Amino acid sequence: MVIALGLEGSANKLGIGIMKDGKVLSNCRKTYITPPGEGFLPKETAEHHRQNVTKVLKDAIDQSGVKPSEIDVICYTKGPGMGAPLASVAVVARTIAQLWNKPLLGVNHCIGHIEMGRLITGAANPTVLYVSGGNTQIIAYSRERYRIFGETIDIAVGNCLDRFARVLKLSNDPSPGYNIEQMAKKGKKYIQLPYCVKGMDVSFSGILTFMEERAEKFLKDGYTPEDLCFSLQETIFAMLVETTERALAHCNSQEVLIVGGVGCNERLQEMMKQMCDERGAKLFATDERFCIDNGVMIAQAGAEMFSSGTKMKWEDCFITQRYRTDEVKVTWRND
Repeated sequence: MVIALGLEGSANKLGIGIMKDGKVLSNCRKTYITPPGEGFLPKETAEHHRQNVTKVLKDAIDQSGVKPSEIDVICYTKGPGMGAPLASVAVVARTIAQLWNKPLLGVNHCIGHIEMGRLITGAANPTVLYVSGGNTQIIAYSRERYRIFGETIDIAVGNCLDRFARVLKLSNDPSPGYNIEQMAKKGKKYIQLPYCVKGMDVSFSGILTFMEERAEKFLKDGYTPEDLCFSLQETIFAMLVETTERALAHCNSQEVLIVGGVGCNERLQEMMKQMCDERGAKLFATDERFCIDNGVMIAQAGAEMFSSGTKMKWEDCFITQRYRTDEVKVTWRND
């Protein structure tokens, strides 16, 4: 029976959670929200994490009903992510590991999403679409690695949505992507936008530039902000569905799992489900508790690593902003 505590702080969400043998005991989160039209910078985000981490940690332990002495392993996000926020949370992980005399494991952020998604949905061996503010990848497991079959060649899909939200001065509460999703539901007129799929990869920077340069003109021409949100969503999600379908066919898979913050988007889930239904495949997705960055996903992946005998030397307990999904040897799966 493994009890794992996970700390996540790779972007603007600070999350701490505790897992016990696949059961969520606590899942506490605090989000750094900036004023409308502004993104979050590494320095201020790290400061937010430092100011709130002790309270979130106390809440997670109190809610779980577990004493520090009962915890088997401390897990933290090693990367990828923003350097300063990652480092601020890693310091806390190293400190409590030493104070409580517990082993420490650095977890790949993406693999945290995948393992939590597999646990919550029951997906066995899915083709994974990982979509968030900082990452866009299509992944499938093969020979002890999560292999990347396709990805963005420039900015992530969530970053594209967030930056377009700044153009329209949308609120960042609870998130820019969520507010775009709500506006898109009221959009009526579709604008033809650049569609950029290159083999298995996608590109979003050109679409963003196209929208940034022409948004004012579109609004003057009678299109509403809702129409712009609708058109952007439909275009970029169609690109993601196309590349995921190609990976699904290539891997001869019958399951698709959507993970990451953008994975909460109901329109993306709807479009992906339609593709899966046409192919006789099954779609798996989670809600905002587990899609959006959280501590329990780090705890769950860390618990899997710990149970399979993975150990980490103290000198390896650093962070790395660029930590590829396929760098990690998956010791806990033998399918």
